[in-house]
Amino acid sequence: MSAATPAYDDGNIFAKILRGEIPSDRLIDDEVAIAIMDIMPESKGHCLLIPKTASRNLLDASDETLARVMPVVAKLARAAKAAFSADGVRVAQFNEEAGGQTVFHLHFHIVPVYEGVPLKRHAMGEVPAETLKEHAEAIRAELAKL
Repeated sequence: MSAATPAYDDGNIFAKILRGEIPSDRLIDDEVAIAIMDIMPESKGHCLLIPKTASRNLLDASDETLARVMPVVAKLARAAKAAFSADGVRVAQFNEEAGGQTVFHLHFHIVPVYEGVPLKRHAMGEVPAETLKEHAEAIRAELAKL
């Protein structure tokens, strides 16, 4: 970790979800990471991949963590795209506040994209829990095929 990078805070919401202190409906839960639906999605099927190894972001993550997590990111992206017949998928990862990061635990946004449908602004309102549950079931069904 560089001197310019603040220390990891294990009180962040993703650390609490990983420890089971906050319940979550998991799409993936393996030795590398968990995946959950984003409660304030930019599009139908927007989900998050959260590595289990503690790091603030890409800047202080170990090469081993990154090497292990990227295949899981790709698998989730394939499943989310297929689950909703999306035209494409955006994978986003933000680093530090100036870079758009709001939760300081490394995580990846998997955002299905649809031709002619603009993305919603992130964090601009929650989607009903039942809708997220339906989206999660669709993604899990596709993950089971991979």
